[in-house]
Amino acid sequence: MKYFLDSAKLDEIQKAYETFGIDGVTTNPKHIMSSGKPFMTCIKDIAAWVEKEGLEGCNTFPVSVEINPNLGSRPEDAPQMIEEALRISEISKNFVIKIPCTPAGITAARALEKEYVRTNVTLVFSAAQALWPAKNGSLFVSPFIGWKEDNGEDCRKYIQDIVTIYKNYGFYGKTQIIAAAVRSPKQIVDCAVAGCDIVTAGLAVYEASLNHAYTAQGMDIFVDAWNNTAKD
Repeated sequence: MKYFLDSAKLDEIQKAYETFGIDGVTTNPKHIMSSGKPFMTCIKDIAAWVEKEGLEGCNTFPVSVEINPNLGSRPEDAPQMIEEALRISEISKNFVIKIPCTPAGITAARALEKEYVRTNVTLVFSAAQALWPAKNGSLFVSPFIGWKEDNGEDCRKYIQDIVTIYKNYGFYGKTQIIAAAVRSPKQIVDCAVAGCDIVTAGLAVYEASLNHAYTAQGMDIFVDAWNNTAKD
């Protein structure tokens, strides 16, 4: 399973890459806003960081960039979505265009994949929705977990159903499943058990996944033993 960082902040991306060896980045309008930078400045800075690290190519280190969310709610929005996606994709070979799972979004994603612009269909909340990105050849599909579990749903079966469906019809691995809005180490484990291709989470979630009371207790015991061992 691969690990993507859900962030648009360069300091977090750098730290997550150095510490955890993240395999990619997912951004969204909220992350861009939190970076404190204008949209184009933010994504160009990320593209420059990728190039500096020698990670060029969306198969090497994909960076999901979401197009204007004001587009996508109406079927007639598809041509504008395609136009904006083509413009943004020219900035970096690493960019994968994030498209909402709406009728206009699916139309746009289908057309973009035919133009060799890779897409990530996002805001997926059901296995039924997840079928369309796979059928139309999107690189990624992003079923959301955190939002659903915040609403009292257990998402283990939800993710397992998508994995099973993809395996049934030969989509598994072709359209990669990114478990999105992952908010806890338990959710990471649930996705790994289900066979998810990727999880994307914030830096704090990955840091929390390394914490365990027994690890801290063991460190205290071994440090005490080390410090009280006679030295040569």
